[in-house]
Amino acid sequence: MATPEWARDAAAMWDIATPTRPGRLAGVTMAGFRQRTADEVDLQLVPYPAVTIAIDLGDGPVTVDDGTGHTHRGSGVIGLAPDGLRVIGRGVEGMQVRLSPLVAHAVLGATADSAGAVVALDDLWGRDAGRIEERLRATPTWDERFALAEDALVRRLAWAADPEVAFAWAQMEASQGQVRVEDVAAEVGWSRKRLWSRFRAQVGLTPKRAAQLVRFDHAAHRLAAGDAAAMAAAESGYADQSHLHREAMAFAGLSPTAVATAPWLAVDDVAWPASRS
Repeated sequence: MATPEWARDAAAMWDIATPTRPGRLAGVTMAGFRQRTADEVDLQLVPYPAVTIAIDLGDGPVTVDDGTGHTHRGSGVIGLAPDGLRVIGRGVEGMQVRLSPLVAHAVLGATADSAGAVVALDDLWGRDAGRIEERLRATPTWDERFALAEDALVRRLAWAADPEVAFAWAQMEASQGQVRVEDVAAEVGWSRKRLWSRFRAQVGLTPKRAAQLVRFDHAAHRLAAGDAAAMAAAESGYADQSHLHREAMAFAGLSPTAVATAPWLAVDDVAWPASRS
């Protein structure tokens, strides 16, 4: 399907860099962004099934409005399924590191309490956050920046999720969110209650909510690719178009029509091509 004109226009705002070689960590993807124009950026975030480390490398002021009246400046971590986040700034330059929630828990100490929240990176990594940001700013190429960021993650990777929880997450991704928690629990030999509890502790969302997020992400990208809402709903496992509308409002605060033209999604095919294959 051809890229819609609105998406080409939105993506044209950015110079986008991606790693030229495979990373060492499964469940981690990175991209670099540099704004091409002097216009103010005002982007409403469409939730994605990953925890995002946003590292500010630009000279202009960039803030994140968390939807509750609080604003955050500088590098930070955006938890799963945030509600109403907006990124506002000029001269934006930075790196996004998307982590599967299992990796996020291991390298950030992310827990259920951080789901949907925005947390300053130095609140999680202390002085190391500032040191890493300074090194990234001083590094001339994006590939070197990606390598530095990966090294920082590898140094903190000292924990592994329960295999049963990792399996449940993999099943959700493989089925695009169309999996029954009871079926997964039976397959790994756990009770539904135990899977619910362990998954919630290690991912930050309940299994049901996590599956809904994965399903919504699939539908959102079908909408962005030009599918009609009814088709996107049917292909993504929703009962009907109204069901998709309710979930779009719940996750993004946007109607399916607004999700389809959200600038946040316009760069995905360039910045995160593997996730869209």
